Amino acid sequence: MKPLTTTRELYDRYVIPTYGRFDLRLARGQGTEVWDEAGKRYLDFGAGIAVTSIGHCHPRVVATMQQQIATLVHTSNLYYTRPQGELAERLVRLVGKPGKVFFCNSGAEANEALYKLARKFGNESAPPPPKHTVGEWVTTATPRFEIITMLGSFHGRTLAGIAATGQEKVKKGFEPAVAGFCHVPFNDGEALAAAVREPGTVAVLLEPVQGESGIKPSDATFLRLARQLCDEHGLLLMFDEVQCGLGRTGDWVGAKTLAPDVMPDAMSWAKGIAGGFPLGAIWVSDRAVTLADGSAKPLCDLLGPGTHGTTFGGTPLVCAGASEVLAVIEDEGLLANARDLGAYAKQTLDALASPLIKETRGVGLMIGIELVPDFAERVPACPVAKAPCLFVVDRLHEAGLLTIPSGTHAVRWLPPLNVKRSEIDEAASILKNVLTSLA
Repeated sequence: MKPLTTTRELYDRYVIPTYGRFDLRLARGQGTEVWDEAGKRYLDFGAGIAVTSIGHCHPRVVATMQQQIATLVHTSNLYYTRPQGELAERLVRLVGKPGKVFFCNSGAEANEALYKLARKFGNESAPPPPKHTVGEWVTTATPRFEIITMLGSFHGRTLAGIAATGQEKVKKGFEPAVAGFCHVPFNDGEALAAAVREPGTVAVLLEPVQGESGIKPSDATFLRLARQLCDEHGLLLMFDEVQCGLGRTGDWVGAKTLAPDVMPDAMSWAKGIAGGFPLGAIWVSDRAVTLADGSAKPLCDLLGPGTHGTTFGGTPLVCAGASEVLAVIEDEGLLANARDLGAYAKQTLDALASPLIKETRGVGLMIGIELVPDFAERVPACPVAKAPCLFVVDRLHEAGLLTIPSGTHAVRWLPPLNVKRSEIDEAASILKNVLTSLA
């Protein structure tokens, strides 16, 4: 057999084709730049889909990981390790509200932990009586398990994750769906209130900023109503902050950028938490839950020994790296950078005034560029069978800019939080030239 000589040939023969990959073979990265195998340089405004939150190969993270990999990599969660405890303490401090953290390996796993938390809560608690103390729940004989999620949402590709996701395209071919989820229109307060069922509903799960559907922020009034409904009906309010959390919007808790007074009972993280290493986590508040025997237990202690677990979640190696990533964000003032340069990026994009752009939207360094609905009619070069966003992203790749497609007509900018103004100018110039050539 002839030996395989290219990366593409290796993939075609040996890697299961679950991804529609772009024909790029990336070899190395530094900061906001990556280079392919031929040495071509690209400005990376995708950041691994909001993962490399402080850029590629940050020297502080490299040094920390090198030291930790030579010290202790893995022990399993049968034992205590200092890096995991220190990372949990840092995360709770950054959230600014008492609670505890569970570590896993990805955003989908983090959301699975939220579903299990809600199920456990539903089996051990129930809606409060008409006169109740907000923040405490009591138990009846009827377990609750239904979670309300949003249309347009994305919560991962596990079976429960695609059931929770409010997009039909991810569900096709995997029926029957996991029971226990219903969907309402995003930012529709009336629909959310109408979906609460007694005694079936146990939680509301939402992304403060929907990422995969093209960067769509929630309304502050909607977030406040969700919190109010959960308090009134004894439900959990859970945020999926896998893409928008830990600095992406300019705040540690993404929802605080939109509604500073709203806090969830639990939320999930992944992507940028460890700057490129596989780590997911959930934070759970210490709100009191009244159990069947009348005793009280903090919500963050509801998932006790034997109820949930993972082999690789929270290893010393990845926790040491994640702690350093978060420390860099703090030390280098990258929350402010995300706010300031996010606003600058949006102003710069708006100033392009391209006839092919319908609108730009976003929060911090989480920006969606929506192409006009009739893009294919205006640009004859765009194949009828190809989504306009994929066509544009391909052209941007040719010009040296990595971006992320969303749906059919949106292009996402998700650069590292330490992106520079000059790099935003370069990215905008590339986009302008590509769109001008197409128009």
